[in-house]
Amino acid sequence: MPRQLERLYEGKAKRVYRTDDPDLYLVEYKDDATAFNGAKKGTIQNKGVLNNQISGVFFRMLEERGIPTHFVELVSDREMLVKTLEIVPVEVVVRNIAAGSLAKRLGLAEGTVLSSPVLEYYYKSDELGDPMINDYHIRALGLASPEQMERIRDIALAVNSIMLEYLADKNIDLVDFKLEFGIHKGAVILGDEISPDTCRFWDKHTREKLDKDRFRRDLGNVEGAYEEVFKRLTGKSFS
Repeated sequence: MPRQLERLYEGKAKRVYRTDDPDLYLVEYKDDATAFNGAKKGTIQNKGVLNNQISGVFFRMLEERGIPTHFVELVSDREMLVKTLEIVPVEVVVRNIAAGSLAKRLGLAEGTVLSSPVLEYYYKSDELGDPMINDYHIRALGLASPEQMERIRDIALAVNSIMLEYLADKNIDLVDFKLEFGIHKGAVILGDEISPDTCRFWDKHTREKLDKDRFRRDLGNVEGAYEEVFKRLTGKSFS
């Protein structure tokens, strides 16, 4: 186990630490919750533990299906070891069902099933509020090369297909989700996390929200929703 050194970064949901292995970072998941670019703040009990464990499940599953990720191993309830990344400052959102900002922007009823997945890009900048951008912005700003974006697009669509199939027998609809990518030893790989913080999960039958929308919209039982996702993925109750 590499030894933890100084903290490199603290974000809204995680702390990242350097280790004595130059190829590895330690990520600690926090219980802090934010929404609307930090305008709403709170705490979700055990969120860090649940998101760490849930992300571990998804990363392992995706690795087994050929998706390159930064995940190495879980090292504690709320910590995982990951590969070092030079982050690409482009967030990728994949949408299968209209919800949130897409529903408002296009005047669609929330819950409208899209005829094909929609990919959106956002400039990763807290100061600017993560504005939506397109391939021309990305090229003009030098955020990533066309070859890197082609790889990112291919991985994002593959992740969507894999997760849709994986979650179907868990009775979870994958409404939409955010992915982040980075460069490790010259290769584009998937980073960040995959959790109820970064995905919209709905119960397939009741359409009950099982994600951070419960916090954003003051729907209550936020912890219970995260625990339900953990239970469906692992077959174990959270305790």
